[in-house]
Amino acid sequence: MTGLSSWITRRAVRTPDALALVDATTGASSTYAQMAATCARRAAALRTRGVRRGDRVMVIGLNSTAQLETLFAAARLGAITVPVNFRLSPDEIAYLISDSTPTLLLHDDMFAELAAGAADAAPHHVDLVHLDALDEPEAAFGDEEPVRDDDVALIMYTSGTTGKPKGAMLTHGNLEANAVNILTAGEGLTPKDSTLAVAPLFHIGGLALYVLPMLFTGGAVVVAPAFDPAGTLQLLAKHRITVHFMVPAMWDAMSKVPDFDDADLSALRCLLCGGAPCPLPVIDFYQDKGLTFMEGFGMTELSPAAAILEAQYVRSHAGSVGRAVPLSDVRIVDGDDREVLAGEVGELLISGPNVFVGYWGLPAVTAQEKRGGWFHTGDLARMDEDGFITLVDRKKDMIVTGGENVYPIEVEQVLYTHPDVDDAAVIGLPDETWGEGVTAVIALREGASTTAEDLITYCRERIAHFKSPRRVEFVDVLPRNATGKLLKRDLRERYGSSASAVTR
Repeated sequence: MTGLSSWITRRAVRTPDALALVDATTGASSTYAQMAATCARRAAALRTRGVRRGDRVMVIGLNSTAQLETLFAAARLGAITVPVNFRLSPDEIAYLISDSTPTLLLHDDMFAELAAGAADAAPHHVDLVHLDALDEPEAAFGDEEPVRDDDVALIMYTSGTTGKPKGAMLTHGNLEANAVNILTAGEGLTPKDSTLAVAPLFHIGGLALYVLPMLFTGGAVVVAPAFDPAGTLQLLAKHRITVHFMVPAMWDAMSKVPDFDDADLSALRCLLCGGAPCPLPVIDFYQDKGLTFMEGFGMTELSPAAAILEAQYVRSHAGSVGRAVPLSDVRIVDGDDREVLAGEVGELLISGPNVFVGYWGLPAVTAQEKRGGWFHTGDLARMDEDGFITLVDRKKDMIVTGGENVYPIEVEQVLYTHPDVDDAAVIGLPDETWGEGVTAVIALREGASTTAEDLITYCRERIAHFKSPRRVEFVDVLPRNATGKLLKRDLRERYGSSASAVTR
């Protein structure tokens, strides 16, 4: 007996009375024995609706214990779960339906209309089923379908920031390897630990950077429907959460809760940030509170953890994403896939049992991005002699201005240190003289009055002039996806032909 479903089945035997799931809204909870029984019932309900080995089951909904139970129920049948971003439009979801051809589209109350609209717009027929309809007390349990480590358990669609979303196929073995990697990060995880699921479960970080590893190790998962800064702070204190993951925008928002210091976070022994580069002032805020803050790097295609910067190195190696997780190997290569010297910039390549098997229906793209047995991340990075990795930027985001390479992350980190800057994005835009011009798009803190000239001067006092913005645009809010990643393509389209605020 292997695969995701066996995690819960085995826990139900070893620690039947241990707390597994808690609904943060209702307070309802399940032990591992109760969770195993619920997953078996849901699996039977899926089977009666025609779901078989290899079939896809699409899910749209706010975070819920039912979502997690359904994931393990589908795995019990050898079926494949396809979590969907509920922020997408019906037409965008219809594309995912036509691409993955699910047997069922499961939804909650909140997104029943969205699911129906997507199903109507899709060329492939899909049956709509409410998540609650799967919890049928009279359903026969049935045996678990045997699965192999290389059987696909999840199709997680990439964010689509550079084009059509691609479905990354993650196997049972991928997710188990990721669980082992997380179990060994920092001080590790034990059955006494607990985590709060507040990052969206349709995102691989929300699902697999603590939630799945916690259920693998036998700890407790408290599930909140969505992120609210003050509410999340209260839940961390109320449930005595020990480890917690969020993306940088979430950590930043929670740091601004007025009564932050009133919350009892004494049980919280590890904070993990990922999904996008974390501004240094945000890291400093939590460290100054005496909290253990770790930063990591991962991708959907990596299940997702690839590197962890553990707490003892956060200050001494500020800016690094840490070293490779135990079950991954890392290389930095040039344009011809030849390894570069320590400290030199190149593309980050990763191999290991956590690396996905490929993109759904895209064998040619898969072969290109996994050539030579290594996944080509598309990230530019450098690695020092001790194995610490520093991300420089996405290959596609690198700016070439006057023959010089400019890495936006470096400029953004400088901008984040300005007291009036709340959020920042740096992009390259066409420039007749320089090829590309460095452009900063800035969201100021409330009440701030800093000018474009001020910010350009501020940068030029701290980094080379060619790296500093020549143009600054101001916005109320920068466009980000659910994982906190900047949608730089949107900014390039918006400002590519518009007049500049300041050009120097």
